[in-house]
Amino acid sequence: MKNFWVRAGLGVALALSLGVPATAQTPAFDPTTWKPLVAGPKTQVLVLGSIHLSNLEKFDPASMNALLDKLAAYKPTVITIEALSGMQCDQLRRYPTIYPGVADQYCRPTDAAQKATGLDVPTACAQAEAMLASWPANPTPAARRRLAATLLAANERASALVQWLRLPVAERRVGDGIDAALLKLLTDIAAAPNENYQIAAVLAARSGLERVYATDDHTSDAVQSEDPGFEAAITRIWSSPKNPTPPAPAADANAATGMLNLFRYYNSPPMQMYAITSDFGKAAADKTPEYWGRQYVGWWEVRNLRMVANIRAAFVKTPGARVLSVVGASHKPYFDAYLNQMHEVELVDVASVLK
Repeated sequence: MKNFWVRAGLGVALALSLGVPATAQTPAFDPTTWKPLVAGPKTQVLVLGSIHLSNLEKFDPASMNALLDKLAAYKPTVITIEALSGMQCDQLRRYPTIYPGVADQYCRPTDAAQKATGLDVPTACAQAEAMLASWPANPTPAARRRLAATLLAANERASALVQWLRLPVAERRVGDGIDAALLKLLTDIAAAPNENYQIAAVLAARSGLERVYATDDHTSDAVQSEDPGFEAAITRIWSSPKNPTPPAPAADANAATGMLNLFRYYNSPPMQMYAITSDFGKAAADKTPEYWGRQYVGWWEVRNLRMVANIRAAFVKTPGARVLSVVGASHKPYFDAYLNQMHEVELVDVASVLK
């Protein structure tokens, strides 16, 4: 009997080495089938696909009011954003040979905040988490200023802005770790055309939340090819004229409800499918000896999977939460697909919220 299993094992190994096609397997377990078994209310997750506001020629914060009103009515209890956490920025800076130039591209400097508070990023991250864990129901203005300064030192700008916006206007001043440089920084952040600030942070403050969760990931960049052929192939794929026809354009974004209409447009299923088909779909089907397109899609999948894991971590301790994830529109289809695999998650229809 022993010799039989040895011979059988050698036969399998030989078949694999010869490239004999394997039989596809249907997974024994489908996580979605457990949704009815989950105790208590489901966790509601609304993924809002966003344009990058910094790309607009002109930006008026008042143009966001109609959109913010709709999102406020959803009553989120957890808000996540497409930004790197202070901890990941610190990791990227510590391994520059593995992630060359990534921190410089996606992470803001914290020199001014470290000078004002005396805290480096790891220390500030730990202190901010400790402060939030024991945060009182009615903190003093001084405590909010101190937390805002600590969050800036932790490279958590959007959460720092949440604390700043929760202060009465008269209390948004120098003191308790906020010096003149940080006062200017917070003022600039509050006016910056960035969805992490103008949607997530503003909405968090309006909803009585203390923070937002930075859930982006660029450790995934380590799997992206540095070969010149990769960049050339992806550029060719993007510039190829063989694209599907995009859905009808949105209403004027400068109208009173234009920004709301624009978000309705980018979150519509036809526009979502157009974005995927014209980018990652084309890349996956592109034929080169190196399969550069598939490598590009692989990087995108790794990034989205890690981002979704970060979002999942943000609501682990609050089952039944109402989660809002603000992210670039091209991420939304992947987020919806991956988040729907979570046992307790019930996806919220964007159209119903923005109607």
